[in-house]
Amino acid sequence: MKEAYYDHIMNVKTERYQKEILQAVHYHYHRYEPTPYRALDALFEYYKLESGDHVVDFGCGMGRLIFYIHYHFNASVTGIEMNEGLYESALENLDRYGKKTKKNKDKINFQCCLAEEYSITDQDNRFYFFNPFSIQVFIKIVNNILLSVEKEPRETELVLYYPSEEYILFLENQTGYELKEEVYVPELYDTNPAEKFMIYRLSFLKD
Repeated sequence: MKEAYYDHIMNVKTERYQKEILQAVHYHYHRYEPTPYRALDALFEYYKLESGDHVVDFGCGMGRLIFYIHYHFNASVTGIEMNEGLYESALENLDRYGKKTKKNKDKINFQCCLAEEYSITDQDNRFYFFNPFSIQVFIKIVNNILLSVEKEPRETELVLYYPSEEYILFLENQTGYELKEEVYVPELYDTNPAEKFMIYRLSFLKD
């Protein structure tokens, strides 16, 4: 019920999607699947964002997380999507979202490119991953983030949903990111331990 409810109040279409759009076109990129709204509700009951945060969603699909965050927190959000069909659907949703909510869309940005080709901005400080690609691509992206932090020191956080063991091992053994907290999705976690969010923080770097 939440899928239809949230799509309705934000005037977007993220619940149903064409099967052919979902097919992975590259070995390193996984099939698109939106984060369930019930999981987002569980996450953001504990994990709060500020209007000054800049969130990047890698593998954003039709923009479900993007619109959810902007609607509830008015934070700046960027969705990265390599699939042109999904990207076009996200732009259509952006148009509908603006007309329905009357919210300022200046803080919403979508880019159609490979995730590792996205240029991390000095303002980006929160990064979301729903296991969208292989560990090789994930490592490239985290390294891009770390290079950006070296140039512009700031606290950054990575939010992993349905976390990959490979992602976790890399972060904990080869980076300075430390586990900040875990958020479990009620009921679902009882039968599937992967139904959780793991939030990693890299503290502000000082000279």
